[in-house]
Amino acid sequence: MSPAVRAFRSFFRSGLRWKLSAAIAVVSALVALALSLVVHNAARVSMINSTRDVQDERVQSALRIYESTGRQVFGVRLDDPSLPRELRQYAAKGQRATYVQENAHGAPTVWAETPADEHKVLSLKSTFTDRYSVLVDLDQALVAGSLAVVGVGTALGVLIGGRMSRRLRKAATAARKVADGDTEVRVREAIGGRRVRDETDELARAVDAMADALQLRLEAERRVTADIAHELRTPLTGLVTATELLPPGRPAELVRDRVHALRTLVEDVLEVARLDGAAEQADLQEVALGEFVRRRVQALAPDAKVVVDDDALVQTDPRRLERILGNLLANAARHGRPLIEVVVDGPFVRVRDHGPGFPADLLREGPSRFRTGSSDRSGSGHGLGLTIATGQARVLGARLTFRNAAPEEGGGAVAQLLLPRG
Repeated sequence: MSPAVRAFRSFFRSGLRWKLSAAIAVVSALVALALSLVVHNAARVSMINSTRDVQDERVQSALRIYESTGRQVFGVRLDDPSLPRELRQYAAKGQRATYVQENAHGAPTVWAETPADEHKVLSLKSTFTDRYSVLVDLDQALVAGSLAVVGVGTALGVLIGGRMSRRLRKAATAARKVADGDTEVRVREAIGGRRVRDETDELARAVDAMADALQLRLEAERRVTADIAHELRTPLTGLVTATELLPPGRPAELVRDRVHALRTLVEDVLEVARLDGAAEQADLQEVALGEFVRRRVQALAPDAKVVVDDDALVQTDPRRLERILGNLLANAARHGRPLIEVVVDGPFVRVRDHGPGFPADLLREGPSRFRTGSSDRSGSGHGLGLTIATGQARVLGARLTFRNAAPEEGGGAVAQLLLPRG
């Protein structure tokens, strides 16, 4: 691919500001060129016509003087051998005429002829250099004006394109926030659409309408989920009580185990519904992160290894942080392989296992309810643990990210939590 083609493609992949500026500059240049040509040609035609009239008047005056006195004035000549062929033809017909002879450099030569007595032709020629110097000055003024028009047009293009580009970037940023779950953001407010009404404002209103409809639908789904889970709590309580009355034995243990799993699922669904409602508030306290993690991991996963590289004081809700830590450890134990490592490095907490790692769709889209952290669906769990951990991190103002360790590092899934410092 040639450099010119690469530059052409690179330009069309550039921002709206530069495309609009280039378009306005090209249009301004074309308009300025067209107007300059029109003005130049009109001025030249007018000047030539005026020069023809002057030459015609001079040759008539010279003819009158020649006929009355016999003298040749104004530089006229009789039967000039350099007289252009076109003028000879007019003279042969007995007609008076003028002719413009173009020169390679400088002003053109203007001829005038008129028939005289005894079949002679009286003619004169002049270049009128002084008049055509005005045309040169006019051309210079047109060039300067054209450059000024292109410059002003380009500046306006940069200004208008930059303004539109900024509005579109703001709209894109607001749309990404909406996509990330920030239900309070509206694109039209972000771009100042109430002050400027254009196509960008119409696009923003359409995106906001879509976000409102999506929010209403999600809120309806959340309410349905919460209502179903809430309604299941009463019969589940009865089931738990009933299982305690079963006679000892393997069947009773199986029933109790399934009822316990169902009860856990209902509680998790209720927690997810509360977190989706964005009404949860954290009870923030100052916590020494290293000691907190060491104590909680010892209780939640005694076989896990805890390493405190750099302790830190963080502002967090201990109950919610313990919930996040417990879910990450449970996910590592369920879907990974030993050794499970928990590393505290300042405000960062990393939980890593040595299993197959997170599946590609989880790394690409993030945790989703009822999608397990394993690449197959044969394992246990309902996929709510990481969803709850992500929701609780959002309430804490923390950031929970997921990645896979490199194969040369032993592989495995790595979940990292970044907490606000105290």
